[in-house]
Amino acid sequence: MAGLTDPIVAELGAALHAARRSGLPIEPLTDAYPAMTMTDAYRVQRDLVTRLLADGDRIVGYKLGLTSLPMQAMFGVGVPDFAPVLSSHLRSDGAEVAAASFIAPRVEAEIALVLAQDLAGPDCTALDVARAVSGAVSAIEIVDSRIIDWRIKLADTIADLASSGAIVLGSAVTGVDGIDLRLVGMVFTRDGEVVATGAGAAALGSPLQAVAWLVRTLDGFGESLRAGQFIMTGALHAAIGIAPGQRYRADIDRLGPVSLRIS
Repeated sequence: MAGLTDPIVAELGAALHAARRSGLPIEPLTDAYPAMTMTDAYRVQRDLVTRLLADGDRIVGYKLGLTSLPMQAMFGVGVPDFAPVLSSHLRSDGAEVAAASFIAPRVEAEIALVLAQDLAGPDCTALDVARAVSGAVSAIEIVDSRIIDWRIKLADTIADLASSGAIVLGSAVTGVDGIDLRLVGMVFTRDGEVVATGAGAAALGSPLQAVAWLVRTLDGFGESLRAGQFIMTGALHAAIGIAPGQRYRADIDRLGPVSLRIS
């Protein structure tokens, strides 16, 4: 079956771009185009990224989504999704983030990996990733959707930069030599009370495996990862809705804490 035409891809990219600028959500793309495929969705994503780069933004890393089996089951898929992370998404550790600057935000705790070397190719393995990584960082992601009421199917979230909102990175990069990232535990608290726990294995079996999958997948698009970029390897628990006045903190074993306050 033929995919979406180039004019339709541009139309959908423009609609998502406008929703990001206005803060007004739009109807699901898959309502108008129910046959929209993952390939179509990544084409729309690339169109959206081109528009955001033209606004002066830049790509600083990547994020993975749908890395856990429960999330894949929810969408009826067997693979994760991904999107570039833009510099405008970044917030510093301990940052105050305004809930009103998003549409329907939720938070997730994750492990981010920082690259010291480029990574490319169709045969990338977890061992290749381990050799290329300079370290790991505790991270919190705010996910958000430009699709009204989170009425998303897989193609909708892919097109919408994998439902990206903002990212808070911890202040310390920890070397991963001698650390089995599968076994690294996480405790996520809201106002001091535990709201979620998890471990690195939730991210596609291992954060290293998650990045290797990303490298192999990017190769199919003629793209690769660059030294200095970071990769958000996927949520270690189910996303949590946020409200003004809340404080969130993720403590990840060996990697240290990261926090943010919702204003």
